[in-house]
Amino acid sequence: MKLPGDAGAAADGAGSAAAASADGADAATPGSVRPGGRTARVRAAVLEAAGDTLAEQGFHGLDLAEVARRADVGKTTVYRRWGTVAGLVADLLTDMAERSLPRARTGSLLEDLLANAELVRRTLSDPRQGALFKAVIAAATGDARTAEALHRFYEVRVAEWAPCVRQAVERGELPEGTDAAEVVRAVSAPLYYRLLTTAEPLDEASAGRAARAAVAAARAGAFVPGPGRD
Repeated sequence: MKLPGDAGAAADGAGSAAAASADGADAATPGSVRPGGRTARVRAAVLEAAGDTLAEQGFHGLDLAEVARRADVGKTTVYRRWGTVAGLVADLLTDMAERSLPRARTGSLLEDLLANAELVRRTLSDPRQGALFKAVIAAATGDARTAEALHRFYEVRVAEWAPCVRQAVERGELPEGTDAAEVVRAVSAPLYYRLLTTAEPLDEASAGRAARAAVAAARAGAFVPGPGRD
């Protein structure tokens, strides 16, 4: 499973139920810094199967036994390691966050945030990944564990990009006190809104508008906490 944008470049392998006893090992896969191990290959195969099922059938179609079958892994291994569907989704989001592409480092706030917007756009417009995110977001509205995992995912991604904004403040591009996390969220928010509420395409123009609007608002001081703005 390789996410083409903001949501986690993951490369997956295959494994078997015999890997259940090797929990200390991790995978060495493209885009990953983890060492190799059979358990990691099992985890990668199961998470890829879980992501495929989420994209195809939604959260309510996710079944641990079916995921095990797709991943060619013993059911006992899946039930022992993840326990519940919510536990599996939480691990999937953790893996996606860990493997997400790093932030841009162009030296320009606008160029950095244009890159961020394009990563988000490519991710959400991908047929598989867009459907996967829709399914997880929908599940998070009614499942506390999924919601917590989704919040952690976005915390990791926002934290990755926030230095772009802090560096812009240091360069004098933005007012002192600008909330870096809020600026980053302002870039992706219009793209998620379009994904979830309209049938309009997520094109490059929409990503560019989102980034430019966030930069303009930030330069105007919209993200500096203060009276009437908190």
